[in-house]
Amino acid sequence: MVAKVKADLLIVGMGAAAEMCALYAHDCNPDLKILIATKALRGKGGCSRMVQGGFNVVLNTADSHEKHLMDTLKGGQYINNQELAKTLVEQATPTIKEMETKFGCFFDRNPDGSIHQKPFAGQSYDRTVHKGDLTGIEMISRLTEQVMKRGIPVMEETRAVELLLDDSGQMVTGALLFNMRSSEFVVVEAAATLVATGGGPTHYRFHAPGPEKSADGIAMLYRAGAEMKDMEMLQFHPTGLIVPSSVVAGALLEEGLRGSGAHLYNGLGERFMLKYAPEVGERATRDVVSRCSYLEMIAGRGCPEGGVHIDASHLGADFVLKNFPGMAERCAQFGYDLARRPVPVSPTAHFFMGGAVIDTSCQSTLEKLFVAGEDAGGVHGANRLGGNGICDSSVYGRQAGKAIGKFLSNGNRTTKEARPGMAEEIIARLMKPLGRSSGADPFEVRKQVQELNWKKVGVARQESDLTEALSEIASLRKCVDTLKVTGSLSYNMMYNNSLDILNMLDASELIATSARERQETRGAHFRQDFPTQRDDYGLFNIHLRRGADGHPQVEKKPVAFTYKSVEECQKYKK
Repeated sequence: MVAKVKADLLIVGMGAAAEMCALYAHDCNPDLKILIATKALRGKGGCSRMVQGGFNVVLNTADSHEKHLMDTLKGGQYINNQELAKTLVEQATPTIKEMETKFGCFFDRNPDGSIHQKPFAGQSYDRTVHKGDLTGIEMISRLTEQVMKRGIPVMEETRAVELLLDDSGQMVTGALLFNMRSSEFVVVEAAATLVATGGGPTHYRFHAPGPEKSADGIAMLYRAGAEMKDMEMLQFHPTGLIVPSSVVAGALLEEGLRGSGAHLYNGLGERFMLKYAPEVGERATRDVVSRCSYLEMIAGRGCPEGGVHIDASHLGADFVLKNFPGMAERCAQFGYDLARRPVPVSPTAHFFMGGAVIDTSCQSTLEKLFVAGEDAGGVHGANRLGGNGICDSSVYGRQAGKAIGKFLSNGNRTTKEARPGMAEEIIARLMKPLGRSSGADPFEVRKQVQELNWKKVGVARQESDLTEALSEIASLRKCVDTLKVTGSLSYNMMYNNSLDILNMLDASELIATSARERQETRGAHFRQDFPTQRDDYGLFNIHLRRGADGHPQVEKKPVAFTYKSVEECQKYKK
């Protein structure tokens, strides 16, 4: 028998979106039984904690929600869900204030005591709130304290492996969890479920998220039947550290460094961004800088380490060490001196702009299933502005908590059982690698997935590569059916890698399928065979559902220009 636990609200993940949801749902109704399941230790994992740069928010009277909205739509190349984008910028202001006054987060100050806001790329006003370059640690530390203060239980080192459904297949009844400590599977039956695992495109050679990330939420949502969108829009951050043979290869040097005046140079010593974007140089948006760096690399003009160089030395060592201590320390750990010498960097897989379809209350297309943060799509369109990511997680975690608290307080606290035998079928399938006497090594297959995506579904794409990638993904699925895992299940990295690969392959197929469908270049999606953005063709979102054959079924839907017309977006200049 599989152990069962009941909860009013199950939250999968423990980053900013998850913790904000837990806090607001609890404060709406302290009687609610809330359960958080996190793959890491509480407060120690996830992408939110890794945020260096900051949180975009309108606080100054010289700024406006209108400007923030237009910057967000312009950055997203007009295909954002405008309802979601408008909610993001308007609710960011009360959210950041409540994070300080209710939850104890404290951000850097100006001499007059007002919150300091710094410049970030792609914005018309300096609106990025921060705590040095360690903003995420401040936020997650304080939010975790508040979760503990309220006595909200947390299942640590426990990963969700599948969402559970009722007989109709349209209602989520909870999730099947795997406790990596005890090696036990647990069924959680919940009246409402929030998926907020934080995305994490680690299925590329260079990636910014921590190694525990593996697109779990994206894949589980897709397999459960949730409608997905914009999966071709995967952001590559332009400045990931090059650290050979290290799990931190791809770790970020954040946006504020370029915003403060750091320069990028190719292997010939040329400041190449002045060629591609002469008006803004290195302060161009992430998609532009990543693409330009990649083009320099494949043209043979990369630096000896294989990428390009970022150089902040001209800003002065004292300035760099004072304003970017976390990055300077990280670089020093690998023998680089950020304050005084160039540092090698490469574009690095960073963020899913795509994800589950949601409304402004974070309700998905399945009953009783809510999604917030990077697992949800639509807010950012074709490209996310730096500083809008942790803003998204915090704002929509708050939105979810308020909506779910109200939903559960209105007589909706009844749990339902999953389809009979569903959990047992999943467990039997996931345990197969342990019974094999021979088979493929999960660590090697993971590397194959990463190399495939980097080379054929990466910064620059073309139809032939995408078609080959889909074929190779199908072959790798057959390989996964032969995976062999040894040892006991408790803290078994090999076994957890086998679970990761299943999610990585689903995410890979969604991205490659969508990327092949969009025959133009837009935002983070760069097609070498269709290098032009075409607003006469491309103002649509690609929606995907899992078909009966197990593969994505595609539907293109026109963008709804709810608040701003395409002409207003096109004419807008920062």
